[in-house]
Amino acid sequence: MHHFTIQHDGVTIPVSRGGRGRPLVLCPGLNSTQADLRELTGLLRRDHDVVTFDLRGHGLASAARGYSFADFLGDLTAVLTERGADGDGPPVLVGYSLGADLAVHHASEHPDEVAGLVLIDGANPVPEPFLTEADLPEFRAMAEELARLQAADRGTERQVLLTAREILDLNVEIDRVRSVLLDRYRRIDRPISMIMSARMAGDGGDERSARLNRNWRAGVERLLRERPGVSACWLDADHRLVRTHAPEIARIIRRAL
Repeated sequence: MHHFTIQHDGVTIPVSRGGRGRPLVLCPGLNSTQADLRELTGLLRRDHDVVTFDLRGHGLASAARGYSFADFLGDLTAVLTERGADGDGPPVLVGYSLGADLAVHHASEHPDEVAGLVLIDGANPVPEPFLTEADLPEFRAMAEELARLQAADRGTERQVLLTAREILDLNVEIDRVRSVLLDRYRRIDRPISMIMSARMAGDGGDERSARLNRNWRAGVERLLRERPGVSACWLDADHRLVRTHAPEIARIIRRAL
């Protein structure tokens, strides 16, 4: 294992690299860290040269002046630029949640820098926004509770430094990003595989969860109609699938590559 840091945009980004085989870069998502992906990373390193890192304000990365989609995309680009300096050829880019959206954006702008994409429960061109005006009060309360719980992880490899307001604003921004995501997919000529949760919003039996889960599936079906070459695999899981279904995800990635 090789651990090092990258200085980018005033932020210190911790990077880990290990394993051997085909190069692969694993990008975490909002409110997730390298530590959360540890089991999946270990499995992938059996036959891949895997790079993982923490986004700004997450894990062992430092805090930042801003937390926008563009800021996080800059973090991913900095890591890929550093890895590319080794001359090992373009990697497969694997992204989880927000990390999947970042992967699609990077690949659409720099198609020669990636060998393929594996998107885990993210980058979904959903036909309807996840956060409507009616949903905002409930989601605001959820963000505040999440920020409160994350306070217990401060100073650890699982810390998240974002406030509840920053988490809420980012989710609203991600909705906007996904509303025009189909155009990004049209620019990518690399293999794309999706690993999606069938119960992204959980299975509480309430109408809101059912509506969000239908919207999640409709987004993937919409993409497959637009881009038939994209493959999609559904797991009977919620959005925590990278932690609850790591062995299955690793097997799917090996088959996809």
